[in-house]
Amino acid sequence: MKLTILGGGGFRVPLVYGALLTDRGEGRVTEVVLHDLDDSRLYAVARVLAEQAATVPDAPTVTATTDLDEALRGADFIFSAIRVGGLEGRANDERVALAQGVLGQETVGAGGIAYGLRTVPVAVDIAQRVARLAPDAWVINFTNPAGLVTEAMSRHLGDRVIGICDSPVGLGRRIATVLGANPREAFIDYVGLNHLGWVRGLRVAGRDELPRLLADPDLLGSFEEGKLFGTDWLQSLGAIPNEYLHYYYFNRETVRAYSEVEKTRGAFLRDQQAQFYDEMKRPDTAALTAWDRTRAEREATYMAENRETAGAGERDADDLSGGYEKVALALMRAIARDERTTLILNVRNQGALSVLDADAVIEVPCLVDANGAHPVAVDPLPDHATGLVCAVKGVEREVLAAAENGSRTTAVKAFALHPLVDSVNVARRLVEGYTEVHPGLAYLK
Repeated sequence: MKLTILGGGGFRVPLVYGALLTDRGEGRVTEVVLHDLDDSRLYAVARVLAEQAATVPDAPTVTATTDLDEALRGADFIFSAIRVGGLEGRANDERVALAQGVLGQETVGAGGIAYGLRTVPVAVDIAQRVARLAPDAWVINFTNPAGLVTEAMSRHLGDRVIGICDSPVGLGRRIATVLGANPREAFIDYVGLNHLGWVRGLRVAGRDELPRLLADPDLLGSFEEGKLFGTDWLQSLGAIPNEYLHYYYFNRETVRAYSEVEKTRGAFLRDQQAQFYDEMKRPDTAALTAWDRTRAEREATYMAENRETAGAGERDADDLSGGYEKVALALMRAIARDERTTLILNVRNQGALSVLDADAVIEVPCLVDANGAHPVAVDPLPDHATGLVCAVKGVEREVLAAAENGSRTTAVKAFALHPLVDSVNVARRLVEGYTEVHPGLAYLK
């Protein structure tokens, strides 16, 4: 079985390959094709993968190419993890937004809109090529903003594109562990959009254990989200929000914290990864050791400004191991082998969440089998959450419209309607700033 990884020179590709190395039995991936626009990054990642596979019998073969069509032909699964504009683009997203006093995070607020505007046209081109060159392939999308990009691709690939994210998985695992339950045996009642969802229940053997957690301040404050949001706020909500909702609930404090740091997250990762890829140009570098060291630093500093604002302290050791690669592997296994399972995924709504239309991509538990991912019908959200989900979905639709028609006016509307952008004039200045620094937004007229 052939897996093509778009963004194959990306830093996190070894996580995916490492998961593949643990997979045995029939129907496993035997061929991996890395695609990237940058030869040097492909070379670096291929070296890491070679060291990972050195002691593993029958490891999947790895080839690399800069030819997109060649990479897509014959693929059974396509894993999309591209970054249009690179980390320099992410750093610019943050800088332009902060200059206007608003959040520039890569998936939330102004930064997410800018990233989406330059990514959607590329993702649509990929989807059209997949439909032509590999119509039977399943596309697993991790490209951010994951929900928005998945919806853009679904207009050409239907339900054969599925978005994944590790945030809900990590959240569910932390809640289950705190409650003394086996995460594998718990059903997580989670609903929302990508990076905008809430855990409303956690059922073990048919019993909802979340009320027990919400009633115990000591237990509630003992894990990441309890420290991040505070026990009083979680009890007020009656749910556990995805960590990215910290950008909404504590926006003023977060913007201030991001404005005061020496380097934004994007700038930090840009410089850190540049050092790693430069190091990999030396033939004597121990590739896997260098990658492990860099990854550990990357994970330890994740959402550091938010944790500092909340006084949440350092990340727990269990939260430093990633997780999206495990979701990707579980999804591929379920489809390829008809190993039925339940996963939280980004898929077309199809009536699961009544407040949104059937084509809106949402993030919910799905039953997965050989025919793909099927969203589970969920109870309505409370009014405050419904309002936020509808507002952000409305923004996503404006981004898709701007990407399709190249309208600068529509792009301004997308920024202006976002809950974290507080003025139409700010929206106009954001569009001006982003079109100045991003050549990929030249299509906006």
